[in-house]
Amino acid sequence: MFRLSQEDLIQIPNLEFLANQVVEGFITGMHKSPYHGFSVEFAEHRLYNTGESTRHIDWKLYGRTDKLFVKRFEEETNLRCQVVIDASASMYYPEQDLSKLRFSVIAAASIIQLLKRQRDAAGLSIIDDGLRVHTPAKSNSVHIRYLWQQMEEMLANKQASKSSNIAENLHLLAEALHKRSLVVVFSDFYQSGDSSIQQALQHLRFKKHEVILFHVGDKKSEAEFDFSNRPYVFIDSETGERVKVQPNAIQEAYLHEMNKFRNELEVSCLQYKVELVNAFLGSDFDQVLYPFLLKRGKLI
Repeated sequence: MFRLSQEDLIQIPNLEFLANQVVEGFITGMHKSPYHGFSVEFAEHRLYNTGESTRHIDWKLYGRTDKLFVKRFEEETNLRCQVVIDASASMYYPEQDLSKLRFSVIAAASIIQLLKRQRDAAGLSIIDDGLRVHTPAKSNSVHIRYLWQQMEEMLANKQASKSSNIAENLHLLAEALHKRSLVVVFSDFYQSGDSSIQQALQHLRFKKHEVILFHVGDKKSEAEFDFSNRPYVFIDSETGERVKVQPNAIQEAYLHEMNKFRNELEVSCLQYKVELVNAFLGSDFDQVLYPFLLKRGKLI
């Protein structure tokens, strides 16, 4: 199976093609891994429970996997998933490589492709300083094509919003979702507003939504602050403020503040039983798809 390179992810414009390649590569990898029986066939099957009727066991699948699966009927797969993408200015970093926004869009498109295969309903919300796009969750092909279009248009738009308020947008989303859903959020969780992300997560959970947060970031520059020892000009993508610094002089203070920021987010997620997953930029989308499938498996 053809696997996408970093250059492919940056240069190929067709989002549906990229999502298909990511999902096919992921499923192929699962077949080759110790987890080959886990969720690979879950669109049409579920594990057999001891004591239930053997009438619907798929014996052909048993021959391939040596595990008992029961054929799943359409009414059993009614998950609604709302995919949320932060499109604020900080998500356009880094500009000369695979950005956080493009990585998030491809990962989100891959999740939507998995949902499509499972006949689950997918919705899309795009946020920056407001709730810019919000579609209800549906499973038909016309709707899915509309989601591809919305995401491709977002990638084509180079005029990023200068500010973001993740918490306020999650509050809006909690009120906009009228049915219990799995809410999947892609963001770096940098925000200019004062609203508490903790309170927004509490609001989503109060509304009975399940939530998984993908904390998107560049590992080398953002998580580790690994820069060569020379002067740099750092520009705040939301305010435009420019600061000239020697990275070694501020690395310790930066890492202290970054760890504090991460710890606060982790505590909020633990408090409200929200799953938090680090998603570092690169071509490895398994770091997103595995946690998503694990979460989905707990809900059906």
